[in-house]
Amino acid sequence: MGNPENVENLQRAQLIAHKEILSFKEALIYLDVNKSTLYKLTHKKAIEFTKPNGGKIYFKKSDLDNWMLQSKPESERVLEDEIFNHLKRNGNGKKIN
Repeated sequence: MGNPENVENLQRAQLIAHKEILSFKEALIYLDVNKSTLYKLTHKKAIEFTKPNGGKIYFKKSDLDNWMLQSKPESERVLEDEIFNHLKRNGNGKKIN
């Protein structure tokens, strides 16, 4: 007989496969990331989510798929935007002619 933990994980994965909206915990399993990573992504608004009535965080599975499949150039663009905004906020940016 299989390990009970493996059986439980398989059952969770099968349930998630049939859902369109995922809870935070389900998104952790689906993306295979830790809590800290997912919280950072939501805080930076790098991944789409909803928080009905200011409560729990939910995700459309299609938004999670889009995030996982984003291209490297888009990631570089996001990083460039973050650097630009940081410099703009701190007044450290210099004009380049």
